[in-house]
Amino acid sequence: MDPTIPERTARITRSVLRLCLAAGWAPIAEVPLPTGRRLDVLALRLDGGFTAIEVKSCARDYLSDSKWEEYRHWCDRLYFAVDPDFPHGLLPPGTGMILADPWEAAVQREAPLHALAPARRRAVLHRFARLAATRLVVARDPGARVAAELAAE
Repeated sequence: MDPTIPERTARITRSVLRLCLAAGWAPIAEVPLPTGRRLDVLALRLDGGFTAIEVKSCARDYLSDSKWEEYRHWCDRLYFAVDPDFPHGLLPPGTGMILADPWEAAVQREAPLHALAPARRRAVLHRFARLAATRLVVARDPGARVAAELAAE
């Protein structure tokens, strides 16, 4: 039985997170942005750069989503992560490609560097650190979720 779109997305995301950890990066999934958008994965690299990874479960998912261009403003490198069934020719040039199966992922095309401005880098780092710290507390104490949600308002 073929996996559903949410199952495919979850599998690709899991493999991408594993790839990031194996590379020594610190990834966070589902990162809300001040614009109201949400990055699928944002990873802090060993060199201090940020990589955004947009997960696409199928061609329809990619074709119905034009907001990915906005993500360039929040990272130094932008990748799409897809599974082997995805039509790779749909992915735009100037972005990286990660190929993921249910267990692992590999970079198939490196993303070009579009360095963040220093002020934006500081803002992204601050958002990243606050989100990571908050999620650690909530993981340890699920009752703290309410306080974290109130503080985010």
